Amino acid sequence: MKLKSMPPVLKGEPLLLILGSMPGSQSLEKQQYYANPRNQFWKMLSDYFRVDLTALSYESRKSYVASHRIALWDILQECERIGSLDSAIRRESFNPISEFIEANPSILAIGCNGTKAFQSLKKYEKEKTTLQTPAVKLPSTSPVPGKNVLSYTEKCDVWHTFIHQYLKGAKS
Repeated sequence: MKLKSMPPVLKGEPLLLILGSMPGSQSLEKQQYYANPRNQFWKMLSDYFRVDLTALSYESRKSYVASHRIALWDILQECERIGSLDSAIRRESFNPISEFIEANPSILAIGCNGTKAFQSLKKYEKEKTTLQTPAVKLPSTSPVPGKNVLSYTEKCDVWHTFIHQYLKGAKS
């Protein structure tokens, strides 16, 4: 089945760009990033900011993240996939990440949500351009366990360290 990614969550001058690979079926159906209630993305951000984002509407979640200078998007623009697993992705094409970074020069770093997003970004760079913005592979927030299974606390440590490194002096 051919899938298309969603538009980025963007407002103001973001400092961080969080890139997923391609939203899962629940996210695409609802047109909401990280819509699967078992995905840990919103819970991890809730723990970092000490605000229960999971209790907010999706529009409020987007506004909250954007107000804290975080943009959300996906590395893949289109792909073929049956189901929601990254391992099932075929015939992928990329979103114009370099143009996005050029249009948003405030972005200091890219956090790739999982291995597939990171590998796809590296493939994009080989095919399209070399990004000057540092990219970090973060543990996937997906509810599907990966090869290197980390506890929720271990994942939070990595994510929170990454976020704090770039947002620590920023004013919302």
